[in-house]
Amino acid sequence: MATDTSTELWGVETSKAVSNFPVSGQPVPVPVVRWLGRIKAAAARVNAELRLLDPQVAERIATAGDAVAAGEHDDQFPIDVFQTGSGTSSNTNANEVIATLAGDEVHPNDHVNMGQSSNDVFPSAVHLAALAEVAHDLLPAMDGLASALERKAEEFADVVKAGRTHLMDAVPVTLGQEFGGYAAQIRLGMERVRATLGHVGQIPLGGTATGTGLNTHSEFAQRVRAKLTEETGIEISEPLDRFEAQANRDALVELSGMLKVVAVSLTKIANDIALMGSGPRAGLGELRLPELQKGSSIMPGKVNPVICEVAIQVGAQVIGNDAAITVAGSQGQFELNVRVPLIARNLLDSIKLLGAACRLLDTKCVQGIEADEEMAERHAEATLATAAALNPHIGYDRATEIVKEAHASGRPLREVAREMGVEEEILEQALDHRRMARPHE
Repeated sequence: MATDTSTELWGVETSKAVSNFPVSGQPVPVPVVRWLGRIKAAAARVNAELRLLDPQVAERIATAGDAVAAGEHDDQFPIDVFQTGSGTSSNTNANEVIATLAGDEVHPNDHVNMGQSSNDVFPSAVHLAALAEVAHDLLPAMDGLASALERKAEEFADVVKAGRTHLMDAVPVTLGQEFGGYAAQIRLGMERVRATLGHVGQIPLGGTATGTGLNTHSEFAQRVRAKLTEETGIEISEPLDRFEAQANRDALVELSGMLKVVAVSLTKIANDIALMGSGPRAGLGELRLPELQKGSSIMPGKVNPVICEVAIQVGAQVIGNDAAITVAGSQGQFELNVRVPLIARNLLDSIKLLGAACRLLDTKCVQGIEADEEMAERHAEATLATAAALNPHIGYDRATEIVKEAHASGRPLREVAREMGVEEEILEQALDHRRMARPHE
């Protein structure tokens, strides 16, 4: 994030932090910055209601906080995300910028930070940023992908293909069944993510330094939570225990864990789609994927499953992010976790990446997928695993003999079975691929 140093709104403490932490060149994620602005604005208004802050000063602070929340001053938050583990530097950055915007006689600590500490404000901003990004970005993207997969499941309902387990031939399924399974994976992922949000919504605001609420009004936290909920529609609640909420970031670790599950699901789905689209002549060739760009600088006409590859790489990154978040979540000592900026960076990165990957899979891959029904049917006919349907009629051992002979001779299973004395009526009944794919219909 480039900053125009001729219009710096921050103060000396922010400058010190910029100098102290020249690490990654990555500032604190923008959603966290904007939620810091929202919290400061709501806090100023509540402190005025509680007659702790002059109403005019409070309104100037609130107006400045609203501007930060609206993204008007993103470039005024230059501190590297790898900074003091409580996020104190970024909270101070927010206090200084808002105080400057609010004008003369507004003090960054005495007024903007009234009733607050970095230890409760910064993690609260991270929780709320994660909540908002999940609600407004990730879940809608997942819903779009699930819907696209459901439509394809219906479209491919009658396309019979070879099932595969261990990458080996198995009894037939329909392409629609596979895509229905993928859709259910995404729907279940949405449920898993949603199930964590109640915990993420329990913010430590009001605990100040150690969870005791020193230097804050007894009604401050409840009023700020209510105001933020009213303004944003985000479900924010009182923590089950103030000291747990202050000391731990377990809710963020929990959310990250569910994001990892979504990453695992996307990776599986993207891998399957890429494999079914492999070819066009020497692969499985059961799907035709949208042609988005040239696949090779040397092989003419080559088309690669680029969107699937993007999704798989995103999955790897999210799994890595979760590993870092897990370690960071374990790094609290006594009353405070001191790896919060790292958690914020990786968690919001995971949310953003998964949302983007879901949208790409939806709009640039799944919606344009076509089935090669002839190839799918050919594979369904070729798989020797259909002999499993003969087991109830002729027994496992005899069916095994038929499979071995068919494989050794390269002849169709039906032909060998007929030659080995299986009645035609049994073959017609048992080796119906569509019936095998839907045995209970």
